[in-house]
Amino acid sequence: MRLKGIKIKNFRSYIDEVTITIDNLTGIIGKNDAGKSTILEALEIFFNNEIIKIETADAAKGGTANDVRITCVFDNLPTTLTIDSRAETTLSDEFLLNADNDLEIIKIFNCSLKTPTNSIFVNANYPTAINCNDLHRLKNDELKVRLKKIGIPTAGIDQRSNVQIRKAIWTNEPNLNNQPTFVSLEEEDGKKVWAKLKEELPIYALFQSDRASKDDDSEVQDPMKLAIKEAIASVQVDLEHIKEIVQTKAKEVAQRTLDKLKEMNPELAQDLTPLFKSEPKWDSLFKLSLTDDNQIPINKRGSGTRRLILINFFRAEAERKQIERNARGVIYAIEEPETSQHPTNQKMLIEALIDLADKPNCQVLLTTHVPNLAGLIPVNNLRFVKNTQLGKEVINTCEDSTLEEISNQLGVLPDKRIQLLLCVEGPTDVDFFVNISKILNANDPTIPNLETEKRVAILPLGGSTLKQWVDNYYSRNLELPEIHIYDRDTAIPPTYQTTVDAVNARTDGSWATLTNKREIENYIHPDAIKEVFNVLITFTDTCDVPNILSAEINLDTTNPYCRLGASRAKKLLNEFAVQKMTIQRIAEIDTANEIDNWLRQIANRLS
Repeated sequence: MRLKGIKIKNFRSYIDEVTITIDNLTGIIGKNDAGKSTILEALEIFFNNEIIKIETADAAKGGTANDVRITCVFDNLPTTLTIDSRAETTLSDEFLLNADNDLEIIKIFNCSLKTPTNSIFVNANYPTAINCNDLHRLKNDELKVRLKKIGIPTAGIDQRSNVQIRKAIWTNEPNLNNQPTFVSLEEEDGKKVWAKLKEELPIYALFQSDRASKDDDSEVQDPMKLAIKEAIASVQVDLEHIKEIVQTKAKEVAQRTLDKLKEMNPELAQDLTPLFKSEPKWDSLFKLSLTDDNQIPINKRGSGTRRLILINFFRAEAERKQIERNARGVIYAIEEPETSQHPTNQKMLIEALIDLADKPNCQVLLTTHVPNLAGLIPVNNLRFVKNTQLGKEVINTCEDSTLEEISNQLGVLPDKRIQLLLCVEGPTDVDFFVNISKILNANDPTIPNLETEKRVAILPLGGSTLKQWVDNYYSRNLELPEIHIYDRDTAIPPTYQTTVDAVNARTDGSWATLTNKREIENYIHPDAIKEVFNVLITFTDTCDVPNILSAEINLDTTNPYCRLGASRAKKLLNEFAVQKMTIQRIAEIDTANEIDNWLRQIANRLS
């Protein structure tokens, strides 16, 4: 199951219901105290109620305290549901999906009580016809009575199966009149449905920016103590057994001592009882520390280093729990990953999280108000939280006007050294040009190194980051020249031919071209690909290289990249295989010198 969205109502600063759509990567941005962390903590309460527990104070001021709602919407649902050993069913057949065929689970908390209680429902497109609108609340005997009352023939219906009886009743009704309905998951078969759904929910792992103030100080000073704590918890049953043996043996020795004492002083012996003073502290028996090459332990390093280790310990633990529970997915929620981090580490961390979000069954949620970090997030993945006179507003789809507001509010500024805009198709093309230009520049400094060249802004037309959008917005307002390089692909005429012609018709120094080969991956030498993926593939100028690579890799289950999809292969090819290119390999794969020409077109327009 994949989290598709969350709705919050009457929770803290969210009085009116707001909806936040969730992608594989979701960046929640806004000013301090806009309500970003509240979203992550609402999810923690929904999934776990452990790190953050629901409290009376969580009811929104001015809202309805006994109607605090946290709703999660899921897609990628299980294909079958076994709530009855005699019949398999589906969420759809049980009418437990909403109008969009998604699973919408609602938890309603009564925070007017000293200890809040909660009720669980699904918001489903459910039958409202008489005799059909309450079937999940009925026991087996009651369903049998309903079946008889309606007069449905029982031949072929296993009346021990609630699933079969419900199906017979619903099938018999010509107009079920399905309407949005809250169906309880706390009564009869509703309970069984919830028990099964809980097994399918993704694991939610929250890492807070102020985790240090929530954990035992010693654990934060040395993150490895968390590892010992988790390890001890995993063998607690064995340790209890050891404790009982030790205590039994010790008590036997103590009792023999008392027996001997009775022979000398019965009165004194009568007043003595063997007792253990305290429970054994197992974690104090083990000392584990990470040290660097200079033998400096990690607890002597800075807070930023310790936090990086804590984040990755947290990631490792989430993955372990995912495997142990055979969970279908894991959601990493990281609040302000920039905390205590140097700008270089901030960039590395956000890139690692973006990469993590590309992995199967992984979703990453993060909050930030730091311009450098917000600027690295693709604009399609941004969710903007802001306060208005009418209350909280969450913008899920950021148009140009919203992106301008975000950039101004967070201080994501354009680089005013920009003289030229390089327009490419997507983010993987950005990786290609940055990596290939670095190699060519090392051999010929007259070719720009696009990794360090601040006079050139690269804009992927699909999936740009906020910083790229800002640079583009600035550049086009100044009417700077543009270079457009697009894949030829296989369409006839080529998809981007009209765009290329229009750019070349300008008189502002802009220039555009199509690749001679199918796409940018056809310019990566097979030897460079082999160096990264340990497979040798052959291809022509018109082949689909990412598809060929993924198919070849997936034939070998021992290959570390096994189960590689074509889109992921495309990303890795441009990110890593291009780095293995050499001047000789470029010359062999690009006999028409296209790459050299593209980069010189850029160089010729810089002053």
